[in-house]
Amino acid sequence: MKTELHPANTRGTADHGWLKTAYSFSFSSYHNPARIHFGALRVLNDDYVAGGMGFGKHPHDNMEIVTIPLKGALAHEDSAGNKGIIQAGDVQIMSAGTGIHHSEFNANPTEPVELFQIWIMPKLKNITPRYDQRTFDPTDFIGQWKTVVSPLGSNIDSLQVNQDTYFNLTALELDETIEYSLHGPRQGAFLIVIEGALEVANNSLGRRDAIGISETDSIQVKAASANTKALLIEIPMVW
Repeated sequence: MKTELHPANTRGTADHGWLKTAYSFSFSSYHNPARIHFGALRVLNDDYVAGGMGFGKHPHDNMEIVTIPLKGALAHEDSAGNKGIIQAGDVQIMSAGTGIHHSEFNANPTEPVELFQIWIMPKLKNITPRYDQRTFDPTDFIGQWKTVVSPLGSNIDSLQVNQDTYFNLTALELDETIEYSLHGPRQGAFLIVIEGALEVANNSLGRRDAIGISETDSIQVKAASANTKALLIEIPMVW
């Protein structure tokens, strides 16, 4: 098993007043040659957006974008005519493909929205853009991994994207232990603690700490505190 620690306090940061961000990988003005990507995982931004603020319409192409609100609500609108509001408990995907413009704004004029925005490098380029969102039952996360994003064409009841990636959420209580099995030897996993604490691969992880794991067929995690929540992104290490 190969591991790569990403302590929360080593992430890049930016503070624009209305937007506060922590970058797991090089992005915008933050550049760290040791942290460009983990396999096909290119971006994991931990964003705080003030009430009523957001990102005006801007372009993307050939990127799989997954947005997971952690608190508050985010309004989306794009050039393909899609509109929607996502909030904690929802997951949104956008396959940018040949190109799409979209905007994202805090749907609440006074309260902040907190979210993960995650970019995955695509399996196939120049596909037709796709947008989808879904609300998940939080009880499905309790004591197990719940897959919320999976590859196009998979038979998993989840959102689907143009890459061999699986996004999995869990909610654990103190000392609960669960295992995750990877989908092949070319796969790795990037695990980030949303809240609480985990023990994984002989490492102790606290809130927003992360670890990249590869060269293994399974990963075991144990909750080191009550009310622990985590996201595991299984990703191709070669694509």
